[in-house]
Amino acid sequence: MTQIDGHGGDLALAALRGFGVEELFTLSGAHVFPLYDAAHKTGVRIVDVRHEQSAVFAAEAVAKLQRRPGLAVLTAGPGVTNGVSGLTSASFNGAPVVVIGGRAPQFRWGSGSLQEMDHLPIVRAVTKHAETIFSTDEVYARMQAAALAALTPHRGPVFVDLPLEVVFSQADGVEAADAPVVPHEEADPEEVARAVQLLAAAQRPVIIAGSDVWAGHATAALREAAEALRVPVFANGMGRGTLPPSHPLAFSRARKAAFGGADVIAVVGTPLDFRLGFGDFGGAQVVHVTDAPSQRAGHVTPAAAPSGDLRTILAAFASYGGLVADHEEWIEALRAAEDAGRAREQQALEADTDPIKPSRVYGELRKVLADDAVTIGDGGDFVSYAGKYLEPSQPGTWLDPGPYGCLGTGMGYAMGARVTYPDRQICVLMGDGAAGFSLMDVESLVRQQLPVVIVVGNNGIWGLEKHPMRNIYGYDVAADLQPGLRYDDVVKALGGAGETVEKPADLAGAFERAFASGVPYLVNVLTDPEDAYPRSSNLA
Repeated sequence: MTQIDGHGGDLALAALRGFGVEELFTLSGAHVFPLYDAAHKTGVRIVDVRHEQSAVFAAEAVAKLQRRPGLAVLTAGPGVTNGVSGLTSASFNGAPVVVIGGRAPQFRWGSGSLQEMDHLPIVRAVTKHAETIFSTDEVYARMQAAALAALTPHRGPVFVDLPLEVVFSQADGVEAADAPVVPHEEADPEEVARAVQLLAAAQRPVIIAGSDVWAGHATAALREAAEALRVPVFANGMGRGTLPPSHPLAFSRARKAAFGGADVIAVVGTPLDFRLGFGDFGGAQVVHVTDAPSQRAGHVTPAAAPSGDLRTILAAFASYGGLVADHEEWIEALRAAEDAGRAREQQALEADTDPIKPSRVYGELRKVLADDAVTIGDGGDFVSYAGKYLEPSQPGTWLDPGPYGCLGTGMGYAMGARVTYPDRQICVLMGDGAAGFSLMDVESLVRQQLPVVIVVGNNGIWGLEKHPMRNIYGYDVAADLQPGLRYDDVVKALGGAGETVEKPADLAGAFERAFASGVPYLVNVLTDPEDAYPRSSNLA
């Protein structure tokens, strides 16, 4: 065991570097200067933003894409409270985000120091662990424990704040142990056996792969299990791309046929929430496979619910030695439904209308996005179309706000994605409503030379609210934005580039210019405000 010296910032960052942290996202604040000093001395990249929400969203993107801690450093008071939506998003998405907050000095607590407030009551509800460290000598060990908590399934954000005198003070001879191994709970073998027996014996089984399959390094194991048992696979969240679209067991367009006709549905690594009809699949038995007991559904009673390391559980599925029913007729029926769905959507992807249909935007994007492109959704209806029409070819390439549905993630996610992948296409798909939350952080992208392509579906309304409100009341209020607003001019003013597209035939050229530009580039597409995404899910 080695010993290290340094101020509180040195110790905190040294502990996190042991878990692979190579960058921190922040908005400058004097309470956390020692963390910047530590980063400057050790080569840890500092990416600074214009709003703290973007810092936490960027850390969340790093955490999800790289499957290790993402770090945001926030100054005291409003710096922390501005980051709460990001913490909550990370909580809903199971992302191992570490947020370090500055804090007014403890020795003067209660006297009214600048931005003096106790952050912990605010953040405890949306973190796995939250604490204040009151001794510089304890910073290394406590930060290491916090990062381990973030990574331990079920993963999630942690918050640690450091009072001013703790982060600035020096410590000598602090013991610096290597980062501990992340523990994984092993599932009950009998529950695993019950689950795989149900899948194998089913006549019409389905697997749904969610984000924790990616987060738990279980994509290969899921593919092997599906192939061994011959089970069709659907995906949501970062589970998208677990099987490439060309795989014979990969499906996306036949959800209605599959979920309505299945007799056993195994939901792996995602909650039974509104995105999956709250786990009600008619007469189908549900197998819910989770990475921790805390993720087991409480509102339904699955037929089997193994909980533990997903790789181990899925490896047991793949090595099942019992009798497996013949699923080929079922697979063929779903393939026919899939092919029919794709045929029906082709007209929408090629729609030559004025105004432009959102579906045509994605029809053109599909032609230019590389297999390893990272696509980022930040919006309502416009991003719902992205989820319908864009098909990731690889796992770990799709970022959306997840079940929390928080707008404003786009620029932060773009920063985290670009830092993670300097050479890939990074494409943000943004509604014009969402653009109002974070577009100022294009300046951060420009200043730090982080090029991304931003496609805004600009219909001049809050589409997710306007159309349903009309249906309910016969009118709508508080649902209009400025029609035709030049978001591309905003990006140009911030140092990037862009253009407005009004005709479908001009989309292809605009996308080519955007990806070739090498700067933050916004394609402002004027879309049809009367086009409403055909929603079938019950949100509550």
